[in-house]
Amino acid sequence: MINSNEKIIIKILAFFLMITVITNCSNERSIDITSKKNEFSTVLGNPMSLSDFNLTADDGSNFNLETLKGNWSLLFFGYTHCPDVCPLTLHQLGQANKALDESMTELPNIIMVSVDPDRDSIEILHQYVNSFSQKVIGVTGFLDEINKLTSQLGIFYKINKEEGENYSVNHSAAVIMINKNAEFHAVFSAPHSTEHFVTDLPKIMAKN
Repeated sequence: MINSNEKIIIKILAFFLMITVITNCSNERSIDITSKKNEFSTVLGNPMSLSDFNLTADDGSNFNLETLKGNWSLLFFGYTHCPDVCPLTLHQLGQANKALDESMTELPNIIMVSVDPDRDSIEILHQYVNSFSQKVIGVTGFLDEINKLTSQLGIFYKINKEEGENYSVNHSAAVIMINKNAEFHAVFSAPHSTEHFVTDLPKIMAKN
C-alpha cells in the first residue's frame, strides 16, 4: 500500500517527469530534480514501494511486481512506432550496459513498457526489442494494468488516436530505476546519453 507521504512524493516526481514529455516523440525539455542528485540522475531519499500490476513480457511470461525482485531494472515507457526518442534511448541503454560489462559484476535489466498495446502486440514488441538486443525485455498489457504502473512512477502518456491510423503517442522520456526489492529507486530525466548511464549506474548500484 502507498501511504500519504509516498503519494506526495509521487505527485512531485510526476510534475517533473511530465515536464520531460515528448511531443509526438520529437521535442524534449527537462527540469532537474534537486534532492540527492547524482551527476545525471536523482536517487529517492527513501526507495518507494510499489503496488502489484499484471502485464505480459515479450516472451509470453507474466510480468508483475514479483518479476522485478532480485535484479536492478531500468524501465523506459514508449511504443514501437516512435520515430526517434524510443529507439535512441534503447540504443543508449544497451550501449551503456555493454560499456559497463567488464567493470560491473551485475548489470541492470533493460525493460521497455509499451503504452500503445493496440498496435504493440507481444509478437511485434518481441521483434522490436530484439532488434536492439536479445537482453532487452519488452512488456505490454491492458491499459488499466499499464496505468497501475505508470501512475505509481509519475509517468505521463497520451495516445492521439484522433490523428488516424498512424497516430502518435506523447509520453514521458524518463528512465526509471527499480532496485532489487522492486522499489522505485532513482530516475534519469531526459535528454539522455550513454555517458549519463555509464557515469551514474555504478554509483547508484554500489551504494545499495
